[in-house]
Amino acid sequence: MEIKINNRNARRLWIDAQGLSTAPTGPLDLLKTIKDLGFVQLDTIQVVARAHHHILWSRNQNYREDMLDKLMRERGIFEHFTHDASVLPMDFLPMWRRQFRRKKEQLNRSTWFNGMSNADGRAAIKARIAAEGALSTQAFDTKVDGPKKMWARPPHKLALDYMWYTGELATCHRKGFTKFYDLATRVFPDHLRDIDHPDADQIHWLCTAALERLGVATAKEIQEFWDAVSIKEVREWVANTPALIPISVQAADGGWSDAFSLSNPLERDTSPTSRLRIINPFDPLTRDRSRLKRLFGFDYRVEMFVPAVKRKWGYYVYPLLEGDRFVGRIEVKADRAKNTLTVLNQWTEDGIKWTDQRAKKLDAELARMARFVGVETINWPK
Repeated sequence: MEIKINNRNARRLWIDAQGLSTAPTGPLDLLKTIKDLGFVQLDTIQVVARAHHHILWSRNQNYREDMLDKLMRERGIFEHFTHDASVLPMDFLPMWRRQFRRKKEQLNRSTWFNGMSNADGRAAIKARIAAEGALSTQAFDTKVDGPKKMWARPPHKLALDYMWYTGELATCHRKGFTKFYDLATRVFPDHLRDIDHPDADQIHWLCTAALERLGVATAKEIQEFWDAVSIKEVREWVANTPALIPISVQAADGGWSDAFSLSNPLERDTSPTSRLRIINPFDPLTRDRSRLKRLFGFDYRVEMFVPAVKRKWGYYVYPLLEGDRFVGRIEVKADRAKNTLTVLNQWTEDGIKWTDQRAKKLDAELARMARFVGVETINWPK
């Protein structure tokens, strides 16, 4: 019998699945947090804190920025490509072998990878890393051939990227946000690197693990979670997995859609904390804009690449989550040198009354965020 989930419960299930239904306090187990999420997307932009640090801090406010690189140096996590560059638990490596192969097949069909990304160029770079140890792109000085275009990259960067995507090289650590590449054999533990599960087993694990972290999802959402399986493979998995429970999910606009779950979601208490949270634009809760709009009625986009005169909101605007609803947006910027966190703008969502209590909750969250990035003064616009 199909189970129906109303919109409020659907929102709460998604918030709970993403580790945001409880207060972000208590002892921190960073590796468990990353395992529970599945992966954490990396991003270079630092307006307050880089996305990966903000995402982890949102789950436990004892997190600090130096902890992630420490975990990488301890080989607790590795970097690779899901829908974007991300960190994943090292334990997941055996189930990631097919993703290395998929990326190699995709790149071999691409016209991007030429010049020193050919076999001889890659071998020369790999030989230097083998002899000298981990190197960053700054250790090489090849130049872009021909006219320089916006996204053009020097041959050595293409070669390093190729070998990173295909699993020949791996990120061993970062300095700031600069990536250092080493031989995969020196980064990936032997007992994990040598495991080679059948492709069907890897697909089953990827689909199951995605649905566990989504709670309730469509085949498309399962596919997009890791972006390591095709939609055809997901549909075949759904058709051949009789344990899946059909779920009918109500959207914010009252419509219904068909989805799946691994267990009866109505058997769990997913009542969220009433705390108001500042959510990162790349947080897994908000990354899938279609899912976000369907479940929450929250129409959100990142406008950093939109010309300033065409922006509706701002360069880097954070959603505000209170309980199981998005109640507003805020544009805030940290200046660590000046020891300040400045609120540039704030908006309230339609149908939400901005009460004194909500204002106090936001003040408390801004104070927590200021402590996280190590600044003391919070400036509001006049």
